[in-house]
Amino acid sequence: MSQKIVNSHTLIQRCNGWRLKGDKIVFTNGCFDILHRGHIDLLLEAAEQGNKLIVALNTDASVSRLKGADRPINTEQDRAMLLAAQTFVDAVCLFDTDTPLDLIKLLHPDILVKGGDYTTDQIVGAQEVKSYGGRVHIVPLRKGYSSTNTLSRLK
Repeated sequence: MSQKIVNSHTLIQRCNGWRLKGDKIVFTNGCFDILHRGHIDLLLEAAEQGNKLIVALNTDASVSRLKGADRPINTEQDRAMLLAAQTFVDAVCLFDTDTPLDLIKLLHPDILVKGGDYTTDQIVGAQEVKSYGGRVHIVPLRKGYSSTNTLSRLK
């Protein structure tokens, strides 16, 4: 599993190899702080869009900037391992910026996937992916599932 957790340089090499074999590369990203059914549904549908699924994962510092000082709940290493343990995830790559735009530009995924809480015009990297013939796929949200809801129930 730990071989699935890679840096951007290794991931570029893997993507090049996958492309040579004709694989369609799917990219999604997020904090995945408390992995729940909604995340799994998104990841499963993302994996069905192509042959190789890349999950870009916000680092702890990035999650804190986006979600607040009390987040993340789980460390980036733990979150990365939980994602890598999913059989349908082919690679996990941490990113420390607020958005994965730089990573998307480096990797040129064929399909960009996000959850239904976004519209295409709000999805970071959508224009770039479309510019070279890729597509954007939005997965409907599973009602009642979110890390925020899980944390509220815990309190």
